[in-house]
Amino acid sequence: MSDQKQGHLPTLVACFLHFDLSFMLWVLIGALGILIADDLQLSAGQRGVLVALPILSGSLLRIPLGLLSDRWGARRVGGTMLAFLFLPLMVGWLGAGSWPVMMAVGLMLGTAGASFAVALPLASAWYPPQRQGLVMGIAAAGNSGTVITNLLAPRLAAEVGWHGVFGIAMVPLAVVLATFLMLAREAPPRPRAARPFREVLREADLWWFCLFYSVTFGGYVGLSSFLPLFLRDQQGLAASSAGMLTAAAAFVGSGARPIGGWLADRIGGRRLLTLALAGLGVTYALVASGPSLPPLTGLVIVAMACCGLGNGAVFQLVPLRFRAEIGMVTGLIGAVGGIGGFCLPLLLGLVRQFGGGFGPGFLLLAAAATTVAAVLQILTARQAGWRLSWQSGAQVSESA
Repeated sequence: MSDQKQGHLPTLVACFLHFDLSFMLWVLIGALGILIADDLQLSAGQRGVLVALPILSGSLLRIPLGLLSDRWGARRVGGTMLAFLFLPLMVGWLGAGSWPVMMAVGLMLGTAGASFAVALPLASAWYPPQRQGLVMGIAAAGNSGTVITNLLAPRLAAEVGWHGVFGIAMVPLAVVLATFLMLAREAPPRPRAARPFREVLREADLWWFCLFYSVTFGGYVGLSSFLPLFLRDQQGLAASSAGMLTAAAAFVGSGARPIGGWLADRIGGRRLLTLALAGLGVTYALVASGPSLPPLTGLVIVAMACCGLGNGAVFQLVPLRFRAEIGMVTGLIGAVGGIGGFCLPLLLGLVRQFGGGFGPGFLLLAAAATTVAAVLQILTARQAGWRLSWQSGAQVSESA
C-alpha cells in the first residue's frame, strides 16, 4: 500500500489546526460585532455589512488560492496566508477607530476564510476515495474555531477592550503557523494531471455542488457571524450570553460535519444532503415565526446541525467527482458557499432595518433551502446515474 493510500496523520492534524485557527479569525468581527457596533454607533444595515465583509473577501479569495495550491503546493500557500493575517490583526489592535478602517480590517481578515481552499485539498490528497467523507469532515471540523471565538472574544473584550482582542489573537496565530509548517507535507504527485480551469468550469456537476454548498456552508458561517447581533436585537441578550448561545450552536454544526461525512460514506451523499436541506428549510421557517428564547435556542442548534451534515455530505461527493482538480474545485465551491454566508447576514440586516423585523428574511432563507432540496431531487430523478457514472474506486450506496 502506498503512502498516499495509507494517509498522513501529521498533515491531517496540521490541516485541522490551520482551518480551526482560520475560522477563529474569520468570525472574530462577528463575535465582537455588538461591541464594535455600539462603539462606532453603526446602523442595523452597517452591522450586517460589518460582519459580512470578511465572509465576502474570504470567499472570493478561495478561487485564486485554490488554483495556487494546485500549482505551487498547499503547504506553501497555507503558510503564506497565515503570515499575512498578522497585518489585519495589528491594524485592528492599534488603529481601527472608524467605520472605514474597520471595513478595511474586515476585508483583510477575510483572507482567513480562504483556508478552505488550502487545508481541505492538502488533507484530501493523502487519502483514498473511500475515506474522503471522513477525512474531509475531520479537516473541515476546524470550523469549530467559531465556537472558540464566540466563547472567548466577548469575555476577553470585557477585560482588555475589543481592540485588545485583535492583539491577543496574534498569539495563537503564531503558534499555529509554526505548527503547520512543521507538520504539513505535500502528498505524492497524483497519477492524473489536473485539467485546465476553463475545462473544469464547463462541468455541470461543479455548479450543482456550488449551489448546494451556498445553502449549507453559507448557512453555517452566516449564522455563526450574525447570531450575536440577531440575539441581541431579537431577544435582548448581552454580548456574553449571545456569544455563549452562538458558540453552542456552532459547536453542534462543526461536530455534525465529520458525522455527515461519515454517514455519507455509508448511506450516500445525495440522500443525506437532501435530508439536511429539507430540515434546514423547515427550521428557518419556524425561526421566522418569532419564537421565545428557549424554542429559538433549540431551532438554531437544529439549523446548525443540518448545515454541518449538509457540508459533510457535499464534500464527501466533491473529491470523488474532481479528484485531480481538488484544489481549484474546492476553491470555487468554497467561494460560492462563502458568498452564501455573505448574503445571509446582509439580507437579515437589511430586512431588519427596512422591514422592522427578521421574520421575512428567515422566510426567504427557508424558501431557498427548500427549493434547493427539490432541485437535488429533480436532478437525481432525471439523471439516474448521477454520481454512479463518475464514482471511481469508492464504495457506492445504490441510493446515493
